[in-house]
Amino acid sequence: MPMAAQELERLLKEAFPDAVVVIEDLAGDGDHYRATVISRAFRGKSRVQQHQMVYRALGARMGGELHALALVTKVPEGEESQSKGSAS
Repeated sequence: MPMAAQELERLLKEAFPDAVVVIEDLAGDGDHYRATVISRAFRGKSRVQQHQMVYRALGARMGGELHALALVTKVPEGEESQSKGSAS
């Protein structure tokens, strides 16, 4: 059973309480999403580390209920200079 966008957003906000989370259903099937997560928790982390933090938050749902997830992670505007890594 696919994961609802609201459930994905809830899980991410639980893991990153300060985050701005935007979920887009890329295929209209509830199975392929783009998640944009903007959180101070990513400050000082590389892009890979940021994505790993998100994957840990989603746990076993990745590859199960959630088939595909395109990730965009950022620190809040004005704090970018304190973050390592390049945009992807």
